[in-house]
Amino acid sequence: MNVEKWMKTHPHTIKPLDTIEHARQIMQEHRINQLPVVRDGEVVGIITDRDIRDAYPSVFADPTRKTTPNPHDVTVASVMTTNVITMSPDDGIVAAASLMRRERVGAIPIVKGKQLVGILARSDLLEALIALGSLAETRAGQ
Repeated sequence: MNVEKWMKTHPHTIKPLDTIEHARQIMQEHRINQLPVVRDGEVVGIITDRDIRDAYPSVFADPTRKTTPNPHDVTVASVMTTNVITMSPDDGIVAAASLMRRERVGAIPIVKGKQLVGILARSDLLEALIALGSLAETRAGQ
């Protein structure tokens, strides 16, 4: 079974020079944890909710520091992961699950050539598991 059947098409994205505040707003509004970073439709990075949390100033920040970064000034490019793991829509769902587990990532951008065509998240893998488990149970009951 291919990734294409389970991936979300038209994923929410962000650009490298957008701010982390804008990325955080998109993630909160759409209840997602990862955003592919794209330039001209090509994946150049990925930013996660953890990247954003780590970039925000903390109330426990070093008091000797003269200034703290303003989330309105910090760009996505400065905190995103650039060595992005991607897959093709034709790749298998089991291979995707294995890759996500091995690399400890919550989502994989899906590309055709270099162009983003979707995203596969952990929740999509759970949907596939539920569907396949239901199918197996139905067949076993026949």
